[in-house]
Amino acid sequence: MSRILPTRTDATVERSDTPAVLSLDDDRTRDVIEALSSETAYEIFRLLNETPATPSRIATHLDQSVQNVHYHLEHLESAGVIKVADTCYSEKGREMSVYVVSEDPTLLFLGTEDDRPSLKRAFKSFASLLGPPSILLAAGECISRFVTAE
Repeated sequence: MSRILPTRTDATVERSDTPAVLSLDDDRTRDVIEALSSETAYEIFRLLNETPATPSRIATHLDQSVQNVHYHLEHLESAGVIKVADTCYSEKGREMSVYVVSEDPTLLFLGTEDDRPSLKRAFKSFASLLGPPSILLAAGECISRFVTAE
């Protein structure tokens, strides 16, 4: 008997060419840093950077409770670093959200809003050379990968 409801997703992780640029005077900067500050949230983000996943798949992969995973997913989603890309259904017919990383890479830099236009132009080409990192942290001329796909 074939299934009426999809139990798998066809969601993919897609990347944009234009990074979101966050500075110290941007309110979203604190949200992103706080959302990624916990080890569990960081591991969830890394997993989603590799492949779309449901909360139950994430919980199984990270040996965490589904409730704990939901807590971190809410924070990551409200910070804008992940999003719901699809819906699928469990074997019992329960609807499950499928999460992916946000399409835009994010550049966090330790500068002000006035520095943003020139910095964004400079890092647009830099981000494309690095492959699929989702978040970069920059301070002056020192740039490091904050979160990357492996």
